[in-house]
This record gives sequence, C-alpha cells and structure tokens, in this order.
Amino acid sequence: MATNDSAVQAMGGEALKMIAKEVADTVRQNTRIDWSIREQARAHLRRMVKRVLRKHGYPPDMQEGAVNMVIEQAEGLVA
Repeated sequence: MATNDSAVQAMGGEALKMIAKEVADTVRQNTRIDWSIREQARAHLRRMVKRVLRKHGYPPDMQEGAVNMVIEQAEGLVA
C-alpha cells in the first residue's frame, strides 16, 4: 500500500502502517484453506479489505490495485 504515492502523501507512513496491520488481521481472520478455490470466499475477502481501506480514508485512485495486491499475497499465504 505504501507504493501508492498519493496514499503516502495524503495519509503519511504511520496511518499506512495502521491500515496495513488492520488489513493483515482481516486477511488472517477471513482466510480459509479452501478460500482460493471458491470465488465467493475471495469476493468476501475483497469486500472486507475494501471496507478497511474506506474506513481509514485510503485514496480511491489506487484502491483497486491495493486490494489486488492483498488478495495475491493472501493466496500465497494459503498455498
């Protein structure tokens, strides 16, 4: 998420650290062994991550990229 320049400028490093921690906790709480197989579980995780980003005011211009990055990383954790 810190690779998004507009997010770093708008929010600062400490806010992004807090968002990253909350996103990581959300991913850990919502991943299941079979989630990478089921599209419904993947969609649920996407919604949860988007909710955290919106809650903290993450800039919407690169939000989709951040969500995709989190999903890819979560797939690597479960695999």
